[in-house]
Amino acid sequence: MSLRRRLASGSYSDVVGELQGWADGRLTVRRRDGSIVSVPEAELVAGKTVPPPPPRRAPRT
Repeated sequence: MSLRRRLASGSYSDVVGELQGWADGRLTVRRRDGSIVSVPEAELVAGKTVPPPPPRRAPRT
């Protein structure tokens, strides 16, 4: 999933990863590197699902 949030400075920031939960006004996202990001619902501007990457092909021999 990709989330766009508006920061207090007025700039935007994207968070990409797997949505782990949405409760008590916060979205929790696990990034590919395993880190967890918590996004306040009030900062959320847009969100969309992102399909998983295609499986890697075996190298040709």
